[in-house]
Amino acid sequence: MSSAAPAASRVARLRGLKPDWLSDPKVWRTEILAGLVVGLALVPEAISFSIIAGVDPALGLFASFTMAVTIAIVGGRRAMISAATGAVALVIAPLNREHGLGHLIAAVILGGVFQVLLGALGVAKLIRFIPRSVMVGFVNSLSILVFMAQIPEMTDVPWAVYPLIAAGLALMVFFPKITTVVPAPLVSIVILTVITVGAGIAVPTVGDRGALPSALPMPGLPDVPFTLDTLTTIAPYAFAMALVGLMESLMTAKLVDDITDTRSDKTRESIGQGIANIVTGFFGGIGGCAMIGQTMINVKVSGARTRLSTFLAGVFLMVLCIVFGPVVSDIPMAALVAVMIMVCFATFDWHSIAPRTLKRLPTGEIAVMVITVACVVVSHNLAVGVVVGSVTAMVIFAKRVAHRAEVTAVTDPDGATVVYRVTGELFFASSNDLAGRFGYATDPDKVIIDLSAAHIWDASSVAALDAIETKYAQRGKTVEITGLNRASADFHGRLTGELTSH
Repeated sequence: MSSAAPAASRVARLRGLKPDWLSDPKVWRTEILAGLVVGLALVPEAISFSIIAGVDPALGLFASFTMAVTIAIVGGRRAMISAATGAVALVIAPLNREHGLGHLIAAVILGGVFQVLLGALGVAKLIRFIPRSVMVGFVNSLSILVFMAQIPEMTDVPWAVYPLIAAGLALMVFFPKITTVVPAPLVSIVILTVITVGAGIAVPTVGDRGALPSALPMPGLPDVPFTLDTLTTIAPYAFAMALVGLMESLMTAKLVDDITDTRSDKTRESIGQGIANIVTGFFGGIGGCAMIGQTMINVKVSGARTRLSTFLAGVFLMVLCIVFGPVVSDIPMAALVAVMIMVCFATFDWHSIAPRTLKRLPTGEIAVMVITVACVVVSHNLAVGVVVGSVTAMVIFAKRVAHRAEVTAVTDPDGATVVYRVTGELFFASSNDLAGRFGYATDPDKVIIDLSAAHIWDASSVAALDAIETKYAQRGKTVEITGLNRASADFHGRLTGELTSH
């Protein structure tokens, strides 16, 4: 009996560690089918990004496989899809053109190392400084970019492509009204493929985009000289790739957090992205990051919520390419275009551009959203839009807060003392004109500056107060600063008198 009790206790603890969804058949069905849909959608995307990077399509497919499988294990955001992406391909394409594939692979590995280091340093915490207006602009611009990427598939194509796209959209809109057991995108892809193959309709297919791999990738080292010259060549590209990849991944993770009402571990996700890119590089892939389009298919359209769908997306991708290559090659591009258009429609925040919303939003918020969208659409780089939008939001915020700093003066009845009451936040934007609010020539000999309703945030504010004291001292008048809270008093005491040369 004594030996059986500890054994039973261990079994109970192990059961407690098992996620609830493992015993839920409905969750398994949802995750498996979602992974299959995403795996299908990843094939043409990965091939397209390989073309952007200037490498063989197999390298993009390998990257999508290793990124998805690895991040499913080490990532911090469940159900988010990571694979080869256009943003990363654009960053490293010049390196491949100028120095060759070996340098590109080496840059992917080094970029992963940078991401691990940045993640360990806490760069993920910076996501909290991205305003909601930038997030909305990010989502809307991404929807626009994904739609723009489909335009070439609808230009100079056989007329049959257009009714196929329309039929695919109709299936995805109306099929869920019948049943949600099978994801509508998968149904749409299967039906359109059967129609085009059965009827012999000549339209562009997945196979037209490039040959699919016939074997699993094998690990190896990049074919480059391991010298300082190689490091200095690849480092700028690797660091740019690391920043772009982390920014897109963290923004996508935050978006999934909002959609699913759950929290993710952003630090783990940052480090996980780095590990996934290191693994991808050693397997000869072109690197990648989170894919918001495929993530929306997985989370919003297919309803996936666990790591299983992410893992299976990568597995299905390789299985589809290696085992069912001929079948996958016959999938019409029109079917996948219809899926991506539906993703665009579902992802775009239509409420943000509703007239009623725009009337209520402050002008600055609208400006930030529009600037973010414009920068992304023009540059085709989500990171550029996020950075410019965030900087614009900070400037608008600083300007708005600066105007809230006020100075009011009250002179004692005997005329011997004047009290200046300062209210608001004192920082560089509000303190620059602070010195101009005082009557140095006309004030009595004793001046009190009451800061009980203010807070000192930076050295500019301390320097402004020092300048005020100096101006009064030059006229033989004394200044007393009162009401400082503890943080402001400590900050002021540490810097006062130290910011100007004597």
